[in-house]
Amino acid sequence: MNGSARPARTVVTRTVRATAAAGARLGRTLAPGACVLLSGPLGAGKTAFVRGACRALGVRAPVLSPTFTLAHEYRGRVPVAHLDFYRLAVPAADRGLEEYLDGRRVVFVEWPERDRTFAPPNAIRVRINRLGPTRRRVTIRG
Repeated sequence: MNGSARPARTVVTRTVRATAAAGARLGRTLAPGACVLLSGPLGAGKTAFVRGACRALGVRAPVLSPTFTLAHEYRGRVPVAHLDFYRLAVPAADRGLEEYLDGRRVVFVEWPERDRTFAPPNAIRVRINRLGPTRRRVTIRG
């Protein structure tokens, strides 16, 4: 970034596939060292967004929510780490999760608000809100 913040970008999606496509558009712009923090209620589409971004980064393996394992790693054109703090009971640093921020991979973090001490510099923030059964508002900052 050149010192000036990029304006927020917002899109309304009408299907899970469209939410994944929004993720793919962001994914095509990411390079190792990028960290994307995803917030939104349960079932908002955070994992669908990450799935689309991972496909754009060349990941071919199934992309699943790491809610119970805390982290999944994927191979693509660049390595990808997908973290989920929903069930995190201690700070991410106490679990060694900050090691993923070593600049060698793209990192996606669902539920970052569960650990207020986790604050990667220059993180891209994605907020997904439900507008209806399948409609979502996706706002990207950074």
